[in-house]
Amino acid sequence: MITLTPKTLSPFSFLCNPIPKHQNQNSKYTIVTQYSDSNSKPTFNSNCESEFQTERGLKFDIGETFFRHESATGRDLGVLAAALYKRSKGKLRVLDALCGCGIRSLRYLIEAEADFVLANDANDDNRKVITENLSQVESSSGDDPRWAVTLSDANRIMTECYLKRDFFDLIDIDSFGSDSSFLRSAINALKLDGLLYVTSTDGFSSGGRRPQQTLAAYGAYVRPMPYSNELGLRMLIGGAVRVASVLGYRVTPLFSYYSYHGPIFRVMLRVNRGKLPDNRNYGFISYCHNCGSSQEYSWAELGRMSCPCSDSKVSKSLVVSGPLWTGPLHDTLYITEMLHLAEEWGWAGSGSGTDLDKLLNQMVAESDPRLPFGYTKLDEVASRAKVNSPPLRAVMSTLEKEGYAVSRSHIESNAIKTNCSMAGCIRIAKQLQQCSSAE
Repeated sequence: MITLTPKTLSPFSFLCNPIPKHQNQNSKYTIVTQYSDSNSKPTFNSNCESEFQTERGLKFDIGETFFRHESATGRDLGVLAAALYKRSKGKLRVLDALCGCGIRSLRYLIEAEADFVLANDANDDNRKVITENLSQVESSSGDDPRWAVTLSDANRIMTECYLKRDFFDLIDIDSFGSDSSFLRSAINALKLDGLLYVTSTDGFSSGGRRPQQTLAAYGAYVRPMPYSNELGLRMLIGGAVRVASVLGYRVTPLFSYYSYHGPIFRVMLRVNRGKLPDNRNYGFISYCHNCGSSQEYSWAELGRMSCPCSDSKVSKSLVVSGPLWTGPLHDTLYITEMLHLAEEWGWAGSGSGTDLDKLLNQMVAESDPRLPFGYTKLDEVASRAKVNSPPLRAVMSTLEKEGYAVSRSHIESNAIKTNCSMAGCIRIAKQLQQCSSAE
């Protein structure tokens, strides 16, 4: 019998010693890459003190931690990105800044084959469940540690890493509420060309209900708009752009993911030296309640905002949000690589029909450079056209025949992203209604 005791990376005074876990010396851990039981019901042990879940074939204890199996897709995306980084760079060191029960850390170790994972959580009560879950993986490879656990404030641990020049390739911050308070310390603790996986769960702010709060947290004044959930992603990216620029860095979104439960806004960013040139893709977005059109404005155009549907220099129906990220939400090539890896692992492709398969294919379609920001809800089109809501596929087919770029939105099920104006969409909805009536 052996005791797994991981060695520490650096002499932090608050690194905890894992709970010893005894295993057979000859036992080996099997990597499971097939999709299995991600939505399985929890099982309870005999004394009812622990609750177990299974995700992608990995069994783990959630203890008293907050856990949602619905967030598995966000963890899938993070693992795919981490695995691609490991393949391209040959090495992967991960900091899971708010690890909860440690399932993300475990998946980075097993599926992404991370060389080292530092799992941190501020709640000392989670010590046992984290260390027992990670103890499924050998604590070291030769003289090099595979994982360690810290119990500290996330900003403190990242600042300690920065001061000790102990940089990471990927930092995952899966927080509740806003990630804005972690951005500066996370960027400082990240290697150049590293990955920063950030989160927001503040749907009220993205919906424009708390503009003063978004201004304080992300430097953006957000107003109510029909595509508020996309604004939440752009607000999060824009906040990272602002903080990174202050520190002399630039960030590029590799993918952006929204999930209704929570809601959850997750963005994977690549961080490098240099500021964003000429404030490109960092500006203002307008929406006209009168005609339903949206426009993008640069900083130089402030004070000259109006809608073509109004003869007045000041359009009372116009609302403006910003500054926000106005550029692409996904990198086409990167999403394609993620899709190929998911197919290689059996998570997508071959007619699997999994949620991840559909999501990645939708993200590829959304990354068409011809598509502008925002999405168009077919219910809004129908309301303005005074017709029944047209079938989504029929609208998309008509738009494609007329030469417009169009895709479904992964954010809103009954919405499309297109470079066709609202007026054009209304015209098509009326045409489809007439054809349906004629039949």
